Amino acid sequence: MSTTERPRILVVGGGYVGLYAARRILKKMRYGEATVTVVDPRSYMTYQPFLPETAAGSISPRHVVVPLRRVLPGAEVLTGRVVDIDQDRKVASVEPLVGESYELPFDYLVMALGAVSRTFPIPGLAENGIGMKGVEEAIGLRNHVLEQLDKADSTTDEEIRRKALTFVFVGGGFAGAETIGEVEDMARDAAKYYPNVKREDMRFILVDAADKILPEVGPQLGKWGLEHLQERGIEVYLKTSMSSCVDKHVVLANGLEVDASTIVWTAGVKPNPALAKFGLPLGPRGHVDTAPTLQVRGTDYIWAAGDNAQIPDLAAGEGAWCPPNAQHALRQAKVLGDNVVSGMRGFPQQEYKHANKGAVAGLGLHKGVAMIVFGKARIKVKGRLAWYMHRGYHGMAVPTWNRKIRVFADWTLGMFLKREVVSLGAIENPREEFYEAARPAAVPAARAEQPKAAAGATAEKAGAA
Repeated sequence: MSTTERPRILVVGGGYVGLYAARRILKKMRYGEATVTVVDPRSYMTYQPFLPETAAGSISPRHVVVPLRRVLPGAEVLTGRVVDIDQDRKVASVEPLVGESYELPFDYLVMALGAVSRTFPIPGLAENGIGMKGVEEAIGLRNHVLEQLDKADSTTDEEIRRKALTFVFVGGGFAGAETIGEVEDMARDAAKYYPNVKREDMRFILVDAADKILPEVGPQLGKWGLEHLQERGIEVYLKTSMSSCVDKHVVLANGLEVDASTIVWTAGVKPNPALAKFGLPLGPRGHVDTAPTLQVRGTDYIWAAGDNAQIPDLAAGEGAWCPPNAQHALRQAKVLGDNVVSGMRGFPQQEYKHANKGAVAGLGLHKGVAMIVFGKARIKVKGRLAWYMHRGYHGMAVPTWNRKIRVFADWTLGMFLKREVVSLGAIENPREEFYEAARPAAVPAARAEQPKAAAGATAEKAGAA
């Protein structure tokens, strides 16, 4: 870590907002004007809109993550967690991956902790659920689904087979609808290589407590998306919830009960609960209460943006808040970076204002919905064209040209080469096979007694001598 006496700008979180804000600050400030320090438990940022395609194998997992140290060469990147903030002393307590915690002084603070999965106290969920917030979960889901096809193809037990081929997804927003669409697409392709598994043997179930799916694209496209998923054989249950999933026995509030090997939870997000420890003003749902300038209310040296912030939506009118999506996060990060530099120099702050440009969603290969806003007009697109718009928008939005080129290369190769359907489930326990080979062999009890008996006899002889 640097021991410089320059002012320190501490960025807590290396996700979408943290990465872009740090890049903006480094770009705008003069050389040597301040030290920018980014603290995050992971040394990379994940582009979350690509997680469904990662789970389906359309994009390589390495191409949806951005290494912080590579794209922030002018910043300090610390792999750890900020566990406490003393605002009076302007000191943060950092807990590294290994070793003792230490204090890190700062002059300016950026809160970019993002969000975590919003869960409920449902019996069995913690033990059996799979989230979709990180690339690790996307990789795990892909391996898990393909492993279930391996099991179903190899067993003669009909109960095991039925459970292996039942997949339950909870949450019908972007994450849930896109993930079930992509995974069902992958499973449909993969079934061609399994003699004993057909698409008709699989059961995909989507559950949501609301009365519609994909609310972000409006009711008309949401209805089309619902009908499209149902045409593909996906069961959709709205206005209901999951009551229990103990031992992977799923019980829905509408009375449906089913054994499912796969339970994916995508029922929304909530602000990172660590925010409650920092003494910051919070809104009713746990977000940092932030002014239109992205400054935390009551302070002039702390800023916040993204999923962990409650930011007034000036373009939508009084009482509205900016929704937690990548469209806003990117633009907020740029304004935040400019305001941090302005605040450091004593200049006025800029208010954040951005009118919604629409939303796009992919529901599998060549399938999607898009709602584009031009002034007061709303253009609704569905099918293959919407899918192209989805890929085009997010392909250009993913950070760095390095990642853009790699993602488009993955898509281009996918046009000519068949999708990979191999499961690498052993990656979760990579040392297991080596351990089995290297551990000492178990010695039978009868043989183990022989050396002891021989040693006793030798001792008796020695005593007699």
